[in-house]
Amino acid sequence: MRFSESLKKNHQFRFVYQHGKSYANKYLVMYIKENGTERNRIGISVSKKVGNSVVRHRVTRLVRESYRLHEAVFNSGLDIVIVARVNAASAGYEEIEKALLHLGKLHRIIKVYFYLD
Repeated sequence: MRFSESLKKNHQFRFVYQHGKSYANKYLVMYIKENGTERNRIGISVSKKVGNSVVRHRVTRLVRESYRLHEAVFNSGLDIVIVARVNAASAGYEEIEKALLHLGKLHRIIKVYFYLD
């Protein structure tokens, strides 16, 4: 990810949960908080409720790749936390990608929104 860094510490996630704004859809929940820098910081959280470690890592990779490919269309200067819901375990790449872009549109953080069929 060229334009983004990762959120790694628990207190960083908690700050975004407590002070950020959230929207959700069938597969994902997205929390957004401005961070005052020119880079985005992204954190991905997949609970044990979603599945075993193989399933959780697969969902994490799908979300990370979806964000990476569309990174240029997201506004900068944001802390973004993406939480996977249980339904994400059975979702494919296209569903995760559409869910991510849908949440970006709801938050109004996408520069140019395009719809994928």
